[in-house]
Amino acid sequence: MAAATTVILVRHGSHDLLGKVLAGRMAGVSLSAAGRDEAERVAQRLAGEPVAAVYASPLERAQETAEPIAARHGRPVETAPAILEIDFGDWTGRRFDELAADPRWPVWNSERASSRAPGGERMAEAQARIGGALESWRTRHPDRTVVAVSHGDVIKAAVCQVLGLSLDRHDTFAVDPASLTTLVAWAGGGQVVRLNEAAR
Repeated sequence: MAAATTVILVRHGSHDLLGKVLAGRMAGVSLSAAGRDEAERVAQRLAGEPVAAVYASPLERAQETAEPIAARHGRPVETAPAILEIDFGDWTGRRFDELAADPRWPVWNSERASSRAPGGERMAEAQARIGGALESWRTRHPDRTVVAVSHGDVIKAAVCQVLGLSLDRHDTFAVDPASLTTLVAWAGGGQVVRLNEAAR
């Protein structure tokens, strides 16, 4: 049987800008008190998993979510630039109520397969990044389990890739803060095992 790698994608925990400001790649956005509690619950949920490696986006909120997970398993947090948040360019740091008045915003949200954030990147570019990461982890950790802490849209891009969905369908499923989405990757394919699982 061909080797397969289980990848548990974790969205970072909550922060104080969540739902208010498009944080994107802003520096200094750390977990809120609620987010730190969420990270601990995720670590507890994953304590029994045979985790071979823990990866995280370079952003603070992802690193802070990964730290208690890695500590439970005696692993370092390995920074993975490939799973960094989408570059939202000129929209970075803008309030969502302001973005609602930008005519480019609804186009971005309805045409993710082709549109680009102004001064930033396309979701397809983020999908290519995390697709490359999945392939790297598959070859580096055959028949093992890895945890990767990333961001909502990047995780959605990975799910769309595995399921063969257009990125325009990104809004047909949810990836909540501190949720777990589990993929199994093998040469030439993969499977979504769990989606948007809450750590209880």
